[in-house]
Amino acid sequence: MTQGAGQGPEAERTATLRDFRVPAYVHETGPYDHSAHPGDVVPAHEEAYPEVYPEGYTPTKRDLPVINRGDTLQVIVDPASVPVGGPGPLFVVGDVHGYLDELVAALQEKGLIDAAGNWCAGTARLWFLGDFTDRGPDGIGVIDLVMRLSAEAAAAGGYCKALMGNHELLLLGAKRFGDTPVNSGAGTATFQAAWLLNGGQKTDMDRLQDHHLQWMARLDAMEAVDGHLLVHSDTTAYLDYGDSIEAVNDRVRETLTRNDADEVWDLFRKFTKRFSFRDEGGADHVRSLLDTYGGTRIVHGHSPIPYLVGDVGSEDGEDGSGPLVEGPHVYASGLAIAMDGGVTMAGKLLVQQLPLDI
Repeated sequence: MTQGAGQGPEAERTATLRDFRVPAYVHETGPYDHSAHPGDVVPAHEEAYPEVYPEGYTPTKRDLPVINRGDTLQVIVDPASVPVGGPGPLFVVGDVHGYLDELVAALQEKGLIDAAGNWCAGTARLWFLGDFTDRGPDGIGVIDLVMRLSAEAAAAGGYCKALMGNHELLLLGAKRFGDTPVNSGAGTATFQAAWLLNGGQKTDMDRLQDHHLQWMARLDAMEAVDGHLLVHSDTTAYLDYGDSIEAVNDRVRETLTRNDADEVWDLFRKFTKRFSFRDEGGADHVRSLLDTYGGTRIVHGHSPIPYLVGDVGSEDGEDGSGPLVEGPHVYASGLAIAMDGGVTMAGKLLVQQLPLDI
């Protein structure tokens, strides 16, 4: 099976120094520190692109100040320290959206990293379900942390891996294509306008480097682990890209490699679809994915749990504050597990061990 970033086949390990540089912060949030919702006022210079939301896409928002990070993070990978044995426990992480402090706290609470922020979980396996950037204060810091933990976990005999979210596609598109017009299906749009209106942070763009772009572009779209089918979005659109996990991942990477703005926009548009598993027929939609790609349950992020359960907000753009999220949401006849706790809505950033004890 084709492997994604930091997810290659087992190979003989040699001691390696990994250096992930974190540029200093620009201490400003820029003019776009609010993400737009249907009905919100669009910045005047973006009025030329009113149809930036793909059908069914419900953005969320939250405002926090920018936080500071250091300059350099280094990881020594010592092959002598790698233990021999079976796989460790499996954990998944929902949408992070730049909330680095919340992510660190959640990983520490589960015993995956120590007080210094270093991997301490041995052979544990950790999967991020995508959407690392936008809306929150430190998307690049989140990516740097995940990249560093990937090296540290591998050195300890475990792993830390990540899936492609729609906001990775959005950030890649904004960087690569900028204001290049694309056919949105509802008129002309641009990645730059869509990124800004969906929580794009100037500080993230200023600090975005080639190794971040390469890492994002190599992420897998889906994976099956211990009977769980892991995806970012609660949509059946994955079926448009292949009838096996390998085929879907290869097709997504090939689309990004061709670097065609319209093709990447169509991929982004499909990844933003949501709520396919929530309403009538939802369980059947989940089964269509499980029958095709394998697994007994699907685990996803993307749609905040408060939207799924109707506690706050809706696909029509209503919102509120302080939704109560205690953990993952199991629905669709028990076949789907939602992991986006709505951290951008003052909800909770979820890190959960699988399988669920229910």
